[in-house]
Amino acid sequence: QVQLVESGGGLVQAGGSLRLSCAASGRAFSSYAMGWFRQAPGKEREFVAGISWRRNTYYAESVKGRFTISRDNAKNTVSLQMNSLKPEDAALYFCAASPESGRYSSTAIGSWTYWGQGTQVTVSS
Repeated sequence: QVQLVESGGGLVQAGGSLRLSCAASGRAFSSYAMGWFRQAPGKEREFVAGISWRRNTYYAESVKGRFTISRDNAKNTVSLQMNSLKPEDAALYFCAASPESGRYSSTAIGSWTYWGQGTQVTVSS
């Protein structure tokens, strides 16, 4: 069982930056695929970024070049550095984990086993 707790959300002006963090419990964290999804009001949850245990990364086209996902296996954390934020990036951001590391590039919600409760990101224009 893995529990995920996100933090770091908040209000930022367009063009600004935020860094989200996700703290994970569980001994097998280092072997898990980790990812970030987001869901805006009235929209479906969508994939943002994923990272494998080898630190291979994969990004949604909409955030490529602006967001960076990273992990610290010693601290059981995964982070999402978000730069050049746009109003359309505003959403509830969720941390996700899968015991199958190869799923780090899967954009399908069903590929991810564990979910956090989410942290809100608001971007003002």
